[in-house]
Amino acid sequence: MKNILRISVWASILVLAFSCTKDFEKINTDPDAYTSVPMTNMFAYVHSRTAVQFGDITGPTIWAGYMCKLSYIDQYNDYIPTNNTYGNKWYQVYWGSTQLNDIIARTDEDATKNMHNAAKVMKAFLLLWNLDSFGDMPYSEAFKGAPEDGGILLTPYDKQSDAYPAILEELGKVADSWASGLGSDAIGEGDLLFGGDAELWQRFCNSLRLRYALRLSNVWSGSKALAESILNNPSKYPVIEENSQRAYFWWQGSGDYFEPFRSTFRTRPNDWCASEIFVNHLKDMEDPRLKLFVQPCREDGETYRGGEHGIASQQLSNQVRYSFLGEAYMTANNAGFTPYYKACETYFMMAEAAMKGWQTPMSAKDAYETAVRLSFEDEMDIANGWVPAERKVTAGDVDTYLAGKGAWDGTLDRLYYEEWVALFKEVNEAWAFYRRTGYPKYIQTAVYSEESAAIYSAAGCKAGAKQYLGDRANAYWKGAHTDVPFRMPYPDNQFKFNKANVEAASAGIVDYCWGEQLWWDTRTGVK
Repeated sequence: MKNILRISVWASILVLAFSCTKDFEKINTDPDAYTSVPMTNMFAYVHSRTAVQFGDITGPTIWAGYMCKLSYIDQYNDYIPTNNTYGNKWYQVYWGSTQLNDIIARTDEDATKNMHNAAKVMKAFLLLWNLDSFGDMPYSEAFKGAPEDGGILLTPYDKQSDAYPAILEELGKVADSWASGLGSDAIGEGDLLFGGDAELWQRFCNSLRLRYALRLSNVWSGSKALAESILNNPSKYPVIEENSQRAYFWWQGSGDYFEPFRSTFRTRPNDWCASEIFVNHLKDMEDPRLKLFVQPCREDGETYRGGEHGIASQQLSNQVRYSFLGEAYMTANNAGFTPYYKACETYFMMAEAAMKGWQTPMSAKDAYETAVRLSFEDEMDIANGWVPAERKVTAGDVDTYLAGKGAWDGTLDRLYYEEWVALFKEVNEAWAFYRRTGYPKYIQTAVYSEESAAIYSAAGCKAGAKQYLGDRANAYWKGAHTDVPFRMPYPDNQFKFNKANVEAASAGIVDYCWGEQLWWDTRTGVK
């Protein structure tokens, strides 16, 4: 009898329990809460985190020849696998791509065409940046870790010769999708790059395609046809062609959202200065943009002087001798911008395409002059408001420059040096530009002056000796490498958790950053 009673009691309890749990989820669900993250919010977070890494001051600012370390001069320990510094960039690419994959999966080319395509363009931008930075990387088998996607946790690396064309093919599909008409959906306030303007995303898509058609032009048979199809079909494949269309990430300058250059200068103002090769080139060319790009040194408030590279010392002496970047590029209000694509780039590439004999809508001369004017106007728009009257640049200065030392002379030398100057602050692109073209040549030819030798004689500096833009790394390598890094070192986590695949990809790489050059880097005589 007691057992029957116990069973009846437990049965009643179970009935009550199941009756309660049946409605548990309904009772405990907040009717005002999101059941999934809004896509525009996800898009914003990808943008902000990408800009932190893409706009970082470390590495390419030096390797492209624009900046120099004043203190804590880099040496070997900056060029080894790490999960910080360069590893953070790798992580951002794959984390960001995962978020964008979620947006792509939740959208389509019909009802949500604009968001769908913009997410695809941003993902391509990230993956292409990673290829430019590291070389071979996981691509075709990446993002398949979930059991339903294949459960691939140890991802093999794709060759650059496969990955670049594959990503460009994906961008081509997006370009054709938008060529048939923009979507009707709103990208939303989370578009921190173009403010929700789908047409600007369309232009950015085609501009990236043009950029990589030129980057791969020495190694990929599809470059000429791709560039010509874009340049000669502006209604189908519009590109960024005005400064108002530029792809810039603008920082709000508050909270955690400080422009990365300024974020460094704000707490460590004496760590960086302008590079001697950059300053001297602008002075030699009588380029008015010098007054915007660089501040006079603090020693006398008049002289523009850049820092020497490769001094085997912990810091440069008498640091007030050296020029900081211009005020607009390290703003006191912590705001500012990180450039992804400048309008002038389109015309510099058009000029180069014309010089290759490709079909273009403008002559090399006209495209070059348009590019230089756009560069001047862009910097004037950004920087004139930050400098005193005597340092402002005017429209008349552009005319004088193009009639003087900046005049078109029909040479790649003139074209490439001007493009290098115009890419200022767009350092990842400038580093890639150097590895493709060898410009600025100063990275290979700059030597120490008599003045520098006298100041740094204790550090072994000799007049006429080669400067090394890898900074103090050469004191460690002792001449083993003659060039800035060809690539960033793969992250340490790859060697820990994907060892076989990263080691296979590293065959031919020397000292993590040198050895085998990137696929499109066809220079000779560098090591």
